[in-house]
Amino acid sequence: MVSQRVDFSDPKYFENRELSWLDFNERVIAQAEDDRNPLLEQLKFISIGSSNLDEFVRVRVAGLQDQSKLGVTDPDTKKQWSPNRQLDEIASRNEKNVKYQYGLYKKKMAELKEAGVKAPETQLLEGLDSQALRDYFAENIQPGITPYGIDAYRPFPHLNDGLIHIFVKLERDGNPFIAIVPVPSLLDRIQQIKLNGEEKYVLIEDIIRQNIDALFKGFQVQYSFFFRITRNADLELQEQGAEDLLSVIEDYIERRKNGMAVRLEVDTRDADPRYADDVAFLMEELDLLERDVYALDGPLDLTFLMDLYDLLEDVHPDLTFEPFSPTYPPVLIRRSVFDVADKQDIFLHHPYDSFKPIIEMIEKSADDPNTIAIKMTLYRVSKDSPLVAAMKKAAKRGIKVTALVELKARFDEANNVHWAKELEEAGVHIIYGMEELKTHSKATLVVKKTPNGFRRYAHLGTGNYNEKTANLYTDMGIITSQPDLTEDVAKFFNYLSGYSEQPDYNHLHVSPFEIRDTFIEKINNEIASHKKHGNGHIIAKMNSLTDKVIILKLFEASQEGVKIDLIVRGICCLIPGVKGVSENITVRSIVGRFLEHSRIYYFYQNGQEKLYLSSADMMTRNMIRRVELAFPVMDKNWAQHIIDLLDLYLSDNTKAWVLDSDGNYSQEQPKEGEEAISVQNSLLKKSQNLKKERKEKERKNWFARLSEKLLR
Repeated sequence: MVSQRVDFSDPKYFENRELSWLDFNERVIAQAEDDRNPLLEQLKFISIGSSNLDEFVRVRVAGLQDQSKLGVTDPDTKKQWSPNRQLDEIASRNEKNVKYQYGLYKKKMAELKEAGVKAPETQLLEGLDSQALRDYFAENIQPGITPYGIDAYRPFPHLNDGLIHIFVKLERDGNPFIAIVPVPSLLDRIQQIKLNGEEKYVLIEDIIRQNIDALFKGFQVQYSFFFRITRNADLELQEQGAEDLLSVIEDYIERRKNGMAVRLEVDTRDADPRYADDVAFLMEELDLLERDVYALDGPLDLTFLMDLYDLLEDVHPDLTFEPFSPTYPPVLIRRSVFDVADKQDIFLHHPYDSFKPIIEMIEKSADDPNTIAIKMTLYRVSKDSPLVAAMKKAAKRGIKVTALVELKARFDEANNVHWAKELEEAGVHIIYGMEELKTHSKATLVVKKTPNGFRRYAHLGTGNYNEKTANLYTDMGIITSQPDLTEDVAKFFNYLSGYSEQPDYNHLHVSPFEIRDTFIEKINNEIASHKKHGNGHIIAKMNSLTDKVIILKLFEASQEGVKIDLIVRGICCLIPGVKGVSENITVRSIVGRFLEHSRIYYFYQNGQEKLYLSSADMMTRNMIRRVELAFPVMDKNWAQHIIDLLDLYLSDNTKAWVLDSDGNYSQEQPKEGEEAISVQNSLLKKSQNLKKERKEKERKNWFARLSEKLLR
């Protein structure tokens, strides 16, 4: 194919990172409009959209605001927008998202009531038993409230991040007064109260506002409204030269509580024009601009819908997804993980496959006197992790246990500090990661003593060692005893725990040193192969695509005629389908019941297929600011199985959103006469059918054994 040279760096071929993320969050919220999702699940997606947005504001918006306040005008590398331009674009796009979200919230709450489901009463609670509310407030809520007056002797208070507050305008003897009432965060947001003879759900802030006068004896309440601020969590971590990273992280967590305000949300359902001056007062005190303020037509912080889901799921199971339990791999039934791994690799695809084999790998190692060492990377673990418990047990039994606990895992720092201390007290050797880098790789190594010498076993995966999120996220991993690969894992851990140059690996690829270079090399090889054979094909599945170096190389491959299918759940800075640049590239995003989290990279190579799993997305941070792993799938059967899965992802026509050459996403729909395919539903069905077949087989075997006994 004759290539026409094009300036691939032209901003029109890229989407801004932040706007692409907002597109993703819109796709999450849009799940509330998909009637194939049960009603309570739809509300959960609205809640997730709010939680996602909070983190985005705390980190991404906060970082851009810092740059803007410092007068930084340097443009981003792809769209060539200044920080100030990006903030304007974010505010404009997000205002539409939030309006869409609150419209769906109102619609879905109305549908709940139509379905006869008990939903929270909101706002001024007209028609409800006011004395019962008054009594409930006095007994159960008022003792936990501290009002803040604001005057010459009472300065503007520190307002906690994410907490709902009530702004109160008061009057006494003709003089105006201002007060702020924080809504107690330690009390349940949804209160269950008996009113008008029946149990009702009421939001705590509505109960407080209804009884706000009880807090200001001798004053007249003129009006009140709800507001909420979000603070900067993108603070700089001063780790360079630190002698004790643990104390640095603990100090960082405390400093984050006092970050600058970056967003003000105001509940404007009352549409009272008197609020305007008070909102301006808050903006001035918090040093916020108009674009940082959001007027919301509904309750603040819709994450309370997750609490509502928890309250209602057992009462209304028909309004939730059918219960699902992962399948325990048939190859491991009545067999040890290690015995099977001695003979073959074990592939696990969560949540369809159970996470238990990984837990058992560590638990059985802790109980085995032949275990010499256990090593593991921990990035995000659960609060009651069985893996941590097994590692502590192993260390107490004299096994050499090493854990890399990444203290810099954002918003999990406190949890990881806790586990690091507990593990260290149990005798585990703790590594806190590497200076200026986050260790995001997912690796486990077990070393055992056998009659034939030492034997290594490893688990490598795409997702965190967290048994709870393993039921919610799609991830892949392999348990192996292949000598070359497990030797690589041993080298990797020795590199992390000691002083060493980057090792030479047999099969592993490690960032920040070489994953990007490996991807570039594989794309170049595919270009060369396509020029010779005309059948170049790349499939890449990831969470986000932002790395400009890789995007430019994908543009080059597309221009040379290589077919490229990208499955990118979240941010995608590459615009596909542009003639002469990316017309051979497709981009699709799968948004469904489970969060797509696995990273898979496939290169056809004229039939000499290369397939890699990785902890890394094709993002600049993963390429140069994190310690990540990419590893080949060496078992041909499992490799083919994963390639077939990629084909299934590309066939999804119900939960897939396709990105077009104008930068817009549209949801796929089955064409007339075409079978509706959802990759997640297909895999769920397959998993459950496998479980049924196994139960039936076990039942027949039991009857056969019983018959044999009776005939003796």
